[in-house]
Amino acid sequence: MTSVTSTPSLWQRFKQSDFLYYFLRDKVAMVSFAFFLLFLTMALTAPLLAPTNPYALASIDIMDSELPPVWLEGGDERFLLGTDEQGRDILSTILYGSRLSLTIGFLAVGLQLLLGIVIGLSAGYFGGRIDSFLMRFADIQLSFSTMMVAIIVSAIFKASFGGEFYSQYAVVMLVVIIGVAEWPQYARTIRASVLAEKKKEYVEAARVMGFKSLRIMFRHILPNCLSPILVISTVQIANAIMSEAALSFLGLGLPVDQPSLGALISIGFKYIFSGAWWITVFPGVVLISLVLVINLLGDWLRDVFNPKIYKG
Repeated sequence: MTSVTSTPSLWQRFKQSDFLYYFLRDKVAMVSFAFFLLFLTMALTAPLLAPTNPYALASIDIMDSELPPVWLEGGDERFLLGTDEQGRDILSTILYGSRLSLTIGFLAVGLQLLLGIVIGLSAGYFGGRIDSFLMRFADIQLSFSTMMVAIIVSAIFKASFGGEFYSQYAVVMLVVIIGVAEWPQYARTIRASVLAEKKKEYVEAARVMGFKSLRIMFRHILPNCLSPILVISTVQIANAIMSEAALSFLGLGLPVDQPSLGALISIGFKYIFSGAWWITVFPGVVLISLVLVINLLGDWLRDVFNPKIYKG
């Protein structure tokens, strides 16, 4: 009599995985993930949580400008964290600004990932002159700082399309700028993984069976390169958010009517010495906290996927 063994479901395999085991044992990772989910939930539900809509001109009164937080003298209970120079509620602008910053961060990393996968796979798999050309191009871009590349590309876009067009499509422009500026990190990481994977037997077997190069690259090699991709993605999301904040602070990011966290810090910096410190401090604290928890998650993922470092 033969016994039939049932295949465990995806959820059962996840519950029994080392990944979940190590996650539940690491309090820093659990707290960081909880805070990241909190930031993400608040950003996604900003229209529901925000007391006012900072984009609606009808809800803004210039007479409410530069009001301090509610616990300070002169504060108004309608504005928990105070208002900015235009009379917008700081809490509302932070919630909407976080949504913009996270949107730009995720989309920019998606563009980096797309470029990095195509270029890194091609360079590592084909080698030779293709590898030399693509990696020399990446080396040239890496010789410049990310911010310098972003500023140059931003200036080219503004000069080519005009300031009005740039402001209208600022989110798309920033995604392209940051994505183009930081793809070499992905390309180099993926190339290194491909160089190790393409020497293994399963790749040789796929070649013997007559599979085309594209199928071998994307169906067989790429899934075995996901661990370093996942690790670098967390770091790149934090870098993309900081790049957007820096560009907005320099006046090359989002327009005033679409405030991101970086734009809020830039706006408030002009008033910090006049006593309206809350316009800069509260968005700054949120930005630092968001980047910190993402980096902590990235460090934990790096340790988990590297058994030589992580001992459990």
